[in-house]
Amino acid sequence: MILRKIWDEIVKFFSDEENPNEPIYDPVHFAGMIVIVIFSTGVLFWLLWTLLVFGGGIFVKIKPALEIIFTKKTLHDFGWVGYPYELGIFDGFIGNAVALVLTAALVIGIWWVFKDLPPAKEEKKD
Repeated sequence: MILRKIWDEIVKFFSDEENPNEPIYDPVHFAGMIVIVIFSTGVLFWLLWTLLVFGGGIFVKIKPALEIIFTKKTLHDFGWVGYPYELGIFDGFIGNAVALVLTAALVIGIWWVFKDLPPAKEEKKD
């Protein structure tokens, strides 16, 4: 009796009959989803790497930039000889700035997409 149930479940698992209650997966949509996930991961990696690593990252450049703005220090004090030859500590600042703008645009875009979602329902504790 138990062996018969196990055998029926195995046969049902490998059968060609389609269950009408199961969702239908289109292979093109599935492949498209995989491509979009890989592309999105690459974009996110590029943004974060350019923002945080390229040319020392943006955080290394914040304090010297503030010192130039609010004190009497100059770009030359931080190794700047001239663009594009020797930028000193500000090497890669254009890439960092572009990544900062694109990251801010991405965060604002994600917020704009999800701002109208209804709030999550809290579980009732008995």
